[in-house]
Amino acid sequence: MAATLTRERFVGPEWVFERKLDGIRLLAFKHGADVQLLSRNRLPQNAAYPSFVSAIAKLPAKNLILDGEATGVWNARDPLGYHVFDVLWRDDRDLTSQPLDVRREELLKLELKAPLQVVPRLDAPEPWELARRQGWEGVIAKRADSLYEHRRSPHWLKMKVEASQELVVGGFTEPQGKRVGLGALLVGYFDAADFVFAGKLGTGFDSKLLVTLRQRLDALEVATTPFTRAEGLPKKGVHWARPEVVVQVAFMEWTSHGKLRHPRLLGLREDKSAREVTRDAG
Repeated sequence: MAATLTRERFVGPEWVFERKLDGIRLLAFKHGADVQLLSRNRLPQNAAYPSFVSAIAKLPAKNLILDGEATGVWNARDPLGYHVFDVLWRDDRDLTSQPLDVRREELLKLELKAPLQVVPRLDAPEPWELARRQGWEGVIAKRADSLYEHRRSPHWLKMKVEASQELVVGGFTEPQGKRVGLGALLVGYFDAADFVFAGKLGTGFDSKLLVTLRQRLDALEVATTPFTRAEGLPKKGVHWARPEVVVQVAFMEWTSHGKLRHPRLLGLREDKSAREVTRDAG
């Protein structure tokens, strides 16, 4: 079940609110002692989150399907954790046809312990303003009576205070002054057969990541630009790379020229292939 973007701001007794986390959507399937973690596009994630696998295996249910958000691997700003916000199946019960409040009662019965935790509900008169003050990406509004739908639903709404999406690295510039590794990443997205330049990304790095990225991109270096639609590419001190490295980027908005305004790096994405990355309509 995916949330639909809304620009409306509202509260009401039929709606509950949760923090919108900057992580990887993760489904957990438990059958006996066997646990399988899958990303939203069905890529296996057990190797990335072994502590989650171990913790879920110990939960008091023979069969279980959990839905939540994983933090702490590609986005090091947040501690490692599996933030669970829904349970779809427990033992012999399919819970998807039950209202959200009923599913949450079942989730709370599991008494999750670190690195697992239930996503708390927000008690604020204007949850989106709380998100802004805390520096979150936004909040999710959910109808308390919503059933679990396998689609993007109007019963779950995302209210963003900062845009975020995946982009692909197509090159980088040389570092200046005391900066190490690289100066800025040149990022873009795919639009049918075209690889479209979306701008330069120069903030959100630490020195270790700068060096690590430089080594990784050096191994992907190519002689000519991989961008097939590009305006404003830098002309000096540029290295081109095969578009294979996917990064998560936060930014304020798209400019009228199709570039990112005030982008910053959130982290690397190992759960998504480069060719899947298109411009998010939201």
